Amino acid sequence: MKLFLGLSLGLVLLLLLVLLLRPGFRSQKPSDYAATGPEFDIRRHLSGAMISEGVIYGPMGRVVSRFIADMNGAWEGDHGTLAEDFHYAGGGSQARLWALTMGADGAFTATAPDIIGTATGQQSGATVRLSYRIRLPEDAGGHVLDVTDWMYLMENGTILNRSEMRKFGLRVGELIATIRPLGAAR
Repeated sequence: MKLFLGLSLGLVLLLLLVLLLRPGFRSQKPSDYAATGPEFDIRRHLSGAMISEGVIYGPMGRVVSRFIADMNGAWEGDHGTLAEDFHYAGGGSQARLWALTMGADGAFTATAPDIIGTATGQQSGATVRLSYRIRLPEDAGGHVLDVTDWMYLMENGTILNRSEMRKFGLRVGELIATIRPLGAAR
């Protein structure tokens, strides 16, 4: 009986460890996509007027919010801004202004008022990864979350964005959105 309980406890702990680590999304590396195309260049693909449509999933996997965002990117050399104006299905709105700086070998950094510290990003092939800590607005609890964004450039210029949000290492939300030039076919 003790052996059975010990094996059961070990199996439960192993399962919890696998669930916490969730190797799929978090194990992606920019180098995994280096040979993919079309080549994602944020100075080109996050420039001008864009529209984004998406959903946010809560910790139980259900949609907790839907949004449409007007976006506008502007670049001068290796420095750019990306303005995001979110309009939520529930009637709320939110604005964010990113300041972006390109570095060497596709690396870049970004800051925004609700971002804690500096976000770090990497372009690679048809993808961009961006990691940062964000403080949610007070009406959303004011929580600080660790976020990993992956953006995938499609052949028609549409960007698919998947973001995972974590608190204390546990996944508490996910965002799925499209971003495309304003006026592009839906």
